[in-house]
Amino acid sequence: DVPKATKPRCDSDDPRRGSFCDRHCNVQGDLGCHLHRPCVPPAMCPLSCCQQHSDEVCESCVVKTTLTAENAVEANKLSNNYKFGFKKWKSHVTARPWEDRSEIVKELYSDLNVIKSSGGSTVTCGNIFYLLLFGWWLSFLYVLVAAMMFVTIVGVPYGRLCWDLARYFLWPFGKVIQKVEVPKSHQALEGCEAGAGESSALLGGPVPRRWRPQCWVDAGYWQLAGAVAWLCLGYPVLVVAHGLVCVTAWLLIIFIPVAKLNARTAARVLLLPPERVLVRHLRMTEVPLEGEVILCCYRAINPYYYKYTVDGINVFAVNLLPLVLVTLVLGYVDSHNHLTSSSIKFTLALLSIMPLSYYIGMAIASISAQSNFAVGAVVNATFGSITELTFYITALIKGSREGNRCYAEIVKSALTGTLVGCVLFVPGLCMVIGGIRHQEQRFNSRSAGVSSALLFLSVGGVFAPTLFSKVYGKLVCGECHNVTQNPLGHYLCHNCHFDLMGNNGTLYYSHVQPLVYTVSLLLPAAYLIGLFFTLKTHSHIYDIHISDCHMPGHHHSAVVHWSRWRALVILLLSTLCMSACADLATEHISPILTNSTISQYFIGVTVLAMVPELPEIVNGIQFALQNNLSLSIEIGNCIAVQVCMLQIPILVLFTIFYPTNFTLVFSDLHVYASMFSVVLMNYIFMDGKCDYFQGTVLVMVYFILLAVYFFAPSPSGC
Repeated sequence: DVPKATKPRCDSDDPRRGSFCDRHCNVQGDLGCHLHRPCVPPAMCPLSCCQQHSDEVCESCVVKTTLTAENAVEANKLSNNYKFGFKKWKSHVTARPWEDRSEIVKELYSDLNVIKSSGGSTVTCGNIFYLLLFGWWLSFLYVLVAAMMFVTIVGVPYGRLCWDLARYFLWPFGKVIQKVEVPKSHQALEGCEAGAGESSALLGGPVPRRWRPQCWVDAGYWQLAGAVAWLCLGYPVLVVAHGLVCVTAWLLIIFIPVAKLNARTAARVLLLPPERVLVRHLRMTEVPLEGEVILCCYRAINPYYYKYTVDGINVFAVNLLPLVLVTLVLGYVDSHNHLTSSSIKFTLALLSIMPLSYYIGMAIASISAQSNFAVGAVVNATFGSITELTFYITALIKGSREGNRCYAEIVKSALTGTLVGCVLFVPGLCMVIGGIRHQEQRFNSRSAGVSSALLFLSVGGVFAPTLFSKVYGKLVCGECHNVTQNPLGHYLCHNCHFDLMGNNGTLYYSHVQPLVYTVSLLLPAAYLIGLFFTLKTHSHIYDIHISDCHMPGHHHSAVVHWSRWRALVILLLSTLCMSACADLATEHISPILTNSTISQYFIGVTVLAMVPELPEIVNGIQFALQNNLSLSIEIGNCIAVQVCMLQIPILVLFTIFYPTNFTLVFSDLHVYASMFSVVLMNYIFMDGKCDYFQGTVLVMVYFILLAVYFFAPSPSGC
């Protein structure tokens, strides 16, 4: 959704802006040239600027990145996207001006009452799908209702209307429904239409407030009797049918034009007197038409409806919200699995996490964009990892209550899967998809280097207790068999692990546990130092400048989708629902762990690790398609850094107050996979540019690691 390219201009009457050269070259000692509010293209910088300073200085002015914001709130959101530790968010947090939107997006929100001069052929695959899915039985239903209205005698006018609508809904494309003028003898009917003043986001047009049969008294007893017969016999049946089609088409998303068509029919067309409704074919109609056009549809399918939003919320998140309600009702009402099985409840709970993650991300971005830096930092640090932490903590609590070590191993697998997926899969997928549109993509290697250094530090700190236990722990094996008959020969052992509880746990409590606490304190401290480095002392390494330019003739104030209080309420409600869904997921995961032939490692590193990150993956892909690979990479890096430097220390802190089976000692497979992933990622990001081939390498390595986890045996004790 990109507005038409228009040459930006500046408010030249602002005395604070200074000259062109001052706006482009602001030399401060040896720091070089810093771009400040670059409303005028660098090519317009006077030659005197380059004469006063070196060519290298002026070249640095040109290569710096400039982002144009529509208003102050969007500028703050864009700036937050490039701040280390802040959640990256692609969608707008304010309503975009209508005139700045593309024609494709304008068509999504337009009413189905616009007659096009050249609509083209109406015989398309989407229209044929409509005929097969909805058209034939809707038309047949109208024929039945028409026959029923003819039988009542008094409903003959409505029978004729249903007969016309039966032909219309069989193939509504290229036809028009009009509201014609009423003769003077029928002006008493106008009172029934006087209440049409409300509007609906789905219909996009006026909707009658309420049907009032007493309006028909002045028109005569015959009309009143026909209206009563219609409201009692015909209208309810058709409303139910149109409602079913409307909901189904809305859930299919690309059929939203069909949803609008049916919703507007039920709310407007069927409530009009039959003599005021005229169904005509466009080829038999002159343009412009005399009466008001209520419906005029050309296409049943529009593939661009994935961009459609309702009050700033993407249509996918809107459609998945009822799934959350269904999950909560089934989970807590059917606690004994009389209606559904545990596997279905676990799947529903896991799918419900996706829209809730979207709402949490949208709320965080809205609050941060409308607040100062301190509030935004606190909100991001508090709720940025709430999705994952909620699931991990509920799983550890359930494992502690049941005395089952498998839950702790599942949490470790999910932590490792999130780390490996965000380091390999997320940037790799963004490189592949972005590389299809752009031959070569560049990114800020300096900022990526900061995240890479923190990743090295965090991986080393997280796995330090594991390496310590390998060195000083005692190897204990469950089953050993002599391969040869010689007692001094080779033995084949199974279920081997390093025992840290020997000698009453002296090694663990005296050495490993203090090391875990030390690491859990150092990692958040390193995270804070990284925040201070990237946001305060070395913020210039991101080279991001927000321009307050605007399009000529467009002066708009920011109209936010969610105010700060509304975003806060949605954030808290989404967090509560997230906790409930995480509780249901952990409650019903036991049958999957015990009855499934798939390794628990694989379930943890795939389903439990990557499903909550799907909104972030979508954001990264959208940034990559706009040739903004820096943000795509930062999305994965920031999540991986938060896993090691925030989530794991919080889990360790939680185990202090609520003892669980969670220890910061990972299996060898987790250690090798994580370290190899971080090393490969640093090698790929070394030169600051990439293409789809390098992205393919990262994705393939990720799938190889998944294959290793798939064929790996389950953890000991599970």
